[in-house]
Amino acid sequence: MYFFSFSLRPVTIGLIGKYVELQDSYKSILEAFIHAGAVNEVKVNVESIHSEYLNADNIKIKLAHLDGVLVAPGFGERGIEGKIDAIKYVRENNIPFLGICLGMQMAVIEFARNVLKLDHANSSEMDSETIDPVISLMEAQKTITDKGGTMRLGAWSCNLQTNSIVRDVYKTETVIERHRHRYEFNSQYKNQIEAAGMKATGFNPETNLVEIIEIPEHPWFVGVQYHPEYKSTVASPHPLFVAFVKAALKHNKNKEGVTMAQN
Repeated sequence: MYFFSFSLRPVTIGLIGKYVELQDSYKSILEAFIHAGAVNEVKVNVESIHSEYLNADNIKIKLAHLDGVLVAPGFGERGIEGKIDAIKYVRENNIPFLGICLGMQMAVIEFARNVLKLDHANSSEMDSETIDPVISLMEAQKTITDKGGTMRLGAWSCNLQTNSIVRDVYKTETVIERHRHRYEFNSQYKNQIEAAGMKATGFNPETNLVEIIEIPEHPWFVGVQYHPEYKSTVASPHPLFVAFVKAALKHNKNKEGVTMAQN
């Protein structure tokens, strides 16, 4: 059991989502941050930020002070452009990033639009007519008309690439994580995206579905299609959250060092 002290160093994580007024929607994520904070001996302050009200004009004010940003899972079009603006800011300003499910998908879209210059890149969930569906409906879902209870659910295997953040985090070749989604990374764009600097580092061994993306040139930038928060407990904090908080702590210390040097 972990015991907390008010003397713990604080780090501030921005939780960007479209349901922030309903904190129970992110309860597993909030709990995972408590677990990861204990391991890193820091107090994780989570700042909830509604993606629907984020835009290029206010993004710096909303995010510049943060030590890390998590873009949360969700469904539907509402608030996605704010998520994309947030990811662009943290990617360009070297703020640690973790994207979960839809958050990972938005990271792929942001990269495609702003690095590959595919201005109309999108998910076919949001725009069924997009000319660049870098996120698309899974093959197994395309013939389904009655969608109730038909998402890709449950635990699935993921093989981790060597020389990747996630391989270093998990310290194993294969992990099993829980899923809840219908849309996926469109592998037709994989070579183009990887050539520009975003790497696919986790794959389902049976379908070759891309489960994880990273940007190696960034201090800590990871997106996962699955839900790591579901497996985090007090006794066994999820290693991805532990590593993300550790990266946020490093960012916090670096900012402090810069401030001291300027003074």
